[in-house]
Amino acid sequence: MIKTVIHAVLGINNCTLLVFYTNVRCWQYRIISSGGSVFGERKIYYTAEAAGREWVGEKG
Repeated sequence: MIKTVIHAVLGINNCTLLVFYTNVRCWQYRIISSGGSVFGERKIYYTAEAAGREWVGEKG
């Protein structure tokens, strides 16, 4: 069974940022537009910080 834990739900410019952890795919994020469309990649991040740094284009 896949266990999902919501880490953060943030509202940014009429969009929703969802950061979550699953025991299968580690840390992930999704962006939900004001119209309900969902955006995100199926990349695996081993920490929430690593996902965030890649998202804003920073290294290590």
